[in-house]
Amino acid sequence: MTVLRAFVFNLYFVVLTLMMGIAAFAIRLCGRKYALAYAKLWTGLTLRGLERICRIDIQVSGLEHLPPGPCLLACQHQSMFDTFAWMNIVPLPTYVMKRELERIPLVGPMLRLTGMIGVDRDGGARALRALLADADRAAKEGRQIIIFPEGTRTPPGAAIKLQPGIAALSAHTGLPVIPVATDAGLHWGPKALAKTPGTIHIVVGKPLPAGLKRAQLLPAIGSAWQDLCTHNGLPVPSAPPTSA
Repeated sequence: MTVLRAFVFNLYFVVLTLMMGIAAFAIRLCGRKYALAYAKLWTGLTLRGLERICRIDIQVSGLEHLPPGPCLLACQHQSMFDTFAWMNIVPLPTYVMKRELERIPLVGPMLRLTGMIGVDRDGGARALRALLADADRAAKEGRQIIIFPEGTRTPPGAAIKLQPGIAALSAHTGLPVIPVATDAGLHWGPKALAKTPGTIHIVVGKPLPAGLKRAQLLPAIGSAWQDLCTHNGLPVPSAPPTSA
């Protein structure tokens, strides 16, 4: 039954994305004004389908730690689920994502329109300057910037290996860094099509101390994740954080 439910959800997701992607041409003509609300509708319907079809609930705790304005959310990344969840948790989400996603038919053009930040991971200094400029724009708009410091999906309980981009964003913007832990990979694996019924937990931690340098910030994020996992019954990373 679990496999059948996963198949039905995957079919639902593909049909929903195609239909809303085609309808998004009208949004693209109207400009950015309605793009984020439309994207929130798409992700909201996706997660509603996940709940109803696959019997996967979502529980978010620690939202009281989020500041009222812009911030950097340093999130564990275990599943495609993580790329949907924050669209409907915070009011003005902006994901830091790989630039290749902007080339996905129908979906890709909407990503930039909604204010997502595409990063050319092979672009060197030029890509970094573009990232920082986009982060400045997002901060001025009061947006919550979601970044996955691991840089790729990591199985629950695996060793932590962090990329330096979060440190550059923190130093440049001065925004508070909020660690976020999850166990999404237990129910929606990093590559698996199958979905396992249960509850996905998202735990928001307290802001990290301001002004941390790269050599301090990356270990602080990893340690915060370990503490959040330990105290909330989530899979604890098996090794201390290292830099990529």
